[in-house]
This record gives sequence, C-alpha cells and structure tokens, in this order.
Amino acid sequence: MKKLSDRPADSVADDARLAYRSGVAARLAGLSAETLRVWERRYGLSDAERSTSGQRLYSAEQVRRLGLLKQLVDQGHAIGVLARLPIEQLQELAGPRASDVQAAGPLRVAVIGDGLARRIAAAGREGAELAVQCSCSRLEHATSLPKDAGVELLLVELSELVESALPLIVSAREACGAAAVVVLYRFCASATIRALRAQNCLVARIPAELGELVLLCRLAIAGERLPPQERSEVPEVRFDEELLFTITAAGNRLVCECPRHLADLLLMVGSFERYSAQCASRNEDDAQLHQELHHAAGRARAILEIAMERLARAEGLPLPARSQVT
Repeated sequence: MKKLSDRPADSVADDARLAYRSGVAARLAGLSAETLRVWERRYGLSDAERSTSGQRLYSAEQVRRLGLLKQLVDQGHAIGVLARLPIEQLQELAGPRASDVQAAGPLRVAVIGDGLARRIAAAGREGAELAVQCSCSRLEHATSLPKDAGVELLLVELSELVESALPLIVSAREACGAAAVVVLYRFCASATIRALRAQNCLVARIPAELGELVLLCRLAIAGERLPPQERSEVPEVRFDEELLFTITAAGNRLVCECPRHLADLLLMVGSFERYSAQCASRNEDDAQLHQELHHAAGRARAILEIAMERLARAEGLPLPARSQVT
C-alpha cells in the first residue's frame, strides 16, 4: 500500500477530497466492514492509499468498483474471478443500471436544513461540487423555493426523520422541480425509510464527511439506490439445550456461579432466537422487524457461546463435540 505522505503535496490535496475511510467505503458499497477486510486480504482488491496514521483511504473510483463487485457477487459471480477484472469489464458485466456516478460539473441543488447550506459553502473544493441554487431552514417552508432555479437535486437534512415529513418532502420536490432527492437523517424508523425509497428518494444517515455526501448526491442523480447493507452470517448453535442443562447442573457444584448464570442467559437468548423466527407477522414491516430481531438474537447468542466456551475450558465443564477435538 502507498503512503499519502510519500506523494507530492499537490497530488495529496487533489485526492484528499475523494478519500473515504474503510468503514464509509464499505457502507457506500453495501458491504460489511468484515467482508471488505476479507476481500482485501485474500484478493488485494484495490490499491488503497494510507493516511499518515496508517488508515486505509479509498477514492470514489475504488468505492465505485467495490459497489460493482458487490452487485456482481450477489448475482452469482465468483469474487475470486471478479477481483482480477478492471472496472470497465465489471461495468459491462453489471449492465446499464450500473451507471457512472462521476458526472461532469457541479450539481445544482436545493438545500433544506439548518446549517447544511453553510457547511457546503464552507467546505472549499469539496463544497464546490454542490452548487446551492436555493435553500431554506425548515421543511415546512420548502414550497416557497423558486421553481426557476434550475435545480437538479433536492437535498434534505432532518435529524429526526418522522413519517409526517413524507408528504412535505414530496411537495418540496415538486415545488423546486428536482429530478432526484437525497434525504439525510440521524434517527428514523425503518418503515419511514422504506416509504421514502418507494418515492424514489435516496435515504441515508447524515454523513460525517462532505465527500461522502457528494457521492450520495451523484448516486441519486445517476438513478441508483444504495445497496442493502450486507448482514454478517450468524454461526450455528453450538451449545444446545441439553449441554446447557448439563453445565447448569455441574456449575452448582462450583464456587463460581458464572457458568450457571451464563448457561441461563444462553437458554433465554436461544429461546428468543427461535421464537422471533416463528412469531406471527401482521404485515411486511412487522415481518422485517422480526427478521432483524432473529438476526440480532443469533449474533448475541454466538457472542455468549464464545464466552461460554472459554469459561467451560477454564472450569473443566462439558464442551460441544467440535470444541473437544480442537
């Protein structure tokens, strides 16, 4: 990996405005941070720069490539083959939907939200990629935005994004004649996010860096959606109920009561994991919620099982069959 400090100052300045930390790059590409690390380690996907502190920094082009790889892997292509292909071939494989997000010239935007227009104006060269044509501080005042401002994109920032904002955002888009909408939030219900996306809005958490915001705006203009965030797999159950009951009984003979308490926690979390997978759903939103609960319970159970194995080894308690031979 190349060090930013080894490069000419002018080159670093030019690239800095397009540098995304690994967590941001993974999120924009729809990958988990863990998957990105594995892909980098096994396949050397991108020649990412490193900051002076040693942190990986990805250019907008590299983020674009990661997004194409994620899309093609989801379609069934092997990452080991894709990793060797240049971005042009990935683009051809992905088809016309994977359009280029690096449009020429600044985007003409209308901005709604306290402080957002000022942050863009104060951002120097990065801010120059977003040309603010008009703005207002509150969503309720958006219908007063001029229709003749030549706006391409409506950019809305709301810390708390609630369901009642949906019709106001739709009205604001119509008022300023924007072709695309980006809605930024800090806290929002999943159902509200899905409702906005059904209106062809690109919805994302308020980014920490303006460079990420610029890329989100480019994605919205290109007619693309953020890929769904990849979920890490939940390991299968290792400590079944029979083994946990055995540990509970054995733990009663020990001075330390942690094995018994941890076994009780695992029994409870495992029971909820199974229950959330079978719980009746009233509608699509409810079904999605229960899927998320099932996944969260599974991850919690897996973490507790790691702790239980360490504790069982230390106390000489029964272990799962696979652990006994490793």
